[in-house]
Amino acid sequence: MTSRYRESETPTGLDILTPRRRTVVKAAAAAAVLAGPLAAALPARAATDAPAFLHGVASGDPLPDGVLLWTRVTPVPEAIPGSGVGPDTVVSWVVATDRALTNVVAKGSTTATAASDHTVKADIRGLAPATDYWFRFSADGTDSPVARTRTAPAADAAVSGLRFGVVSCANWEGGYFAAYRHLAARSDLDAWLHLGDYIYEYKSGEYAARGKVVRPHAPANEILTLADYRIRHATYKTDPDLQALHLKAPVIAIWDDHEFADNAWSGGAVNHTEGAEGTWTTRQAAAKQAYFEWMPVRPAIAGTTYRRLRFGKLADLSLLDLRSFRSQQAATASGSVDDPDRTITGRAQLDWLKAGLKASDTRWRLVGNSVMISPFSFGSLPADLFKPLAKLLGLPQEGIAANTDQWDGYTDDRRELLAHLRSNAIGNTVFLTGDIHMAWANDVPVDAGTYPLSASAATEFVITSVTSDNLDDIVKVPEGVVSAVAAPVIQAANRHVHWVDTDRHGYGVLDVTADRAQMDYYVLSDRTDPDATSKWVRSYRTRSGTQRVERTYDPV
Repeated sequence: MTSRYRESETPTGLDILTPRRRTVVKAAAAAAVLAGPLAAALPARAATDAPAFLHGVASGDPLPDGVLLWTRVTPVPEAIPGSGVGPDTVVSWVVATDRALTNVVAKGSTTATAASDHTVKADIRGLAPATDYWFRFSADGTDSPVARTRTAPAADAAVSGLRFGVVSCANWEGGYFAAYRHLAARSDLDAWLHLGDYIYEYKSGEYAARGKVVRPHAPANEILTLADYRIRHATYKTDPDLQALHLKAPVIAIWDDHEFADNAWSGGAVNHTEGAEGTWTTRQAAAKQAYFEWMPVRPAIAGTTYRRLRFGKLADLSLLDLRSFRSQQAATASGSVDDPDRTITGRAQLDWLKAGLKASDTRWRLVGNSVMISPFSFGSLPADLFKPLAKLLGLPQEGIAANTDQWDGYTDDRRELLAHLRSNAIGNTVFLTGDIHMAWANDVPVDAGTYPLSASAATEFVITSVTSDNLDDIVKVPEGVVSAVAAPVIQAANRHVHWVDTDRHGYGVLDVTADRAQMDYYVLSDRTDPDATSKWVRSYRTRSGTQRVERTYDPV
């Protein structure tokens, strides 16, 4: 790919600092993992002792001088994910400037062991900024597929443009990952952002496509143990469309709740029964270990996903962890959501975010944000839509005017952050959000009650789900019916919301230039069809210096 950058030679590093809904007892899920579910985490292969790369290869967290490479080797047939068996296996890697791997610029080897589920990471440094590279892993005569990756621009590079794919909420049982296939077909992505819910923790059949399992999870039980989480990650990594996207561009990922359990918080989750499902401390530790084993993500201190990446003078990207440190979700919208002792970020992470935004010298400040920061009121939605929407958001269905799992449930943190942006005249802050299974384009008002007369402190682009149920799926009506009714009501009650689509599945493409940041929204024809087509439906942008969203009528 032809470079779209102008850059100097000075690299920068990765900035890392310290810092739903089931209560039914699932005791059977704590049983030992059986051979059948383990094998389901593998694609078909010949019964041979030769090593195999059955879960693809990937790269992530691009730096100006490096990138993190990932794979998983199956050294012998019995060394299936989560089994804890299999010999130590030397895995080598090679990085080159050409797809044929003739101009090698880096190579090395490491040992894959059962202790890390035979996953491998290689943190490559010494590369050139803003450059395409190709890489491959090998083990005992077997080669992995060749993959493309790309480094970030140099810290002081005058970058003309950046382009990222943006996705969230990909439920295996809810459909096929055609969104990944369509992003993989592009040749213009610098990287792609996964904003959370890369996997889902539910038992098979509990959360599917309008109640129908399109393809069954492995293991079939709700995942609780380290072996369970490893098998579930491995199952997802067998998806051909996900493998194809990992082959094309580096991923920048954060976790949300379903990498752990639905509506997770620091001390538990709605979908966790203490005792019957073990302790939350043990389960959370297992989920984190499996995540860092199976994802090309550099773990931050204390095992979190908050960190910061820089892309020349054009943008920096602050990535948040909104599960590890948050207080338990409020049961109602009255009183406790405004409690200053409750937090969604934790004190250390909020201070880190504020300091980074203030110190930033880039044109744009992007924030990878797993749950919606814009305030949201239901307005006068009819009862037949209000209750399903409350269910989708994980709220009490008796009536509530706040989404307590999102920033609406932690208003003191939000007020502090938005006040910080305003008082320090920090502009061009764009939140990139997933989780809510709907597409939104929002201003982020300082005072939603008086907006648009009050100021907007930032903007937000929210991406719909890849496959997880939308509002129309819960109501079980044809696509578009709910949105036609709900969207006008939502916008009337939330004047900072420029657009909301409650019904469709898809992905986004974010394009950033010095003048504007634009999100193009794409939708899929049918999430249950492995050959689903994709089409562009809307684009919104925020122009530099405005802190407001506006519609634009052409994709990039």
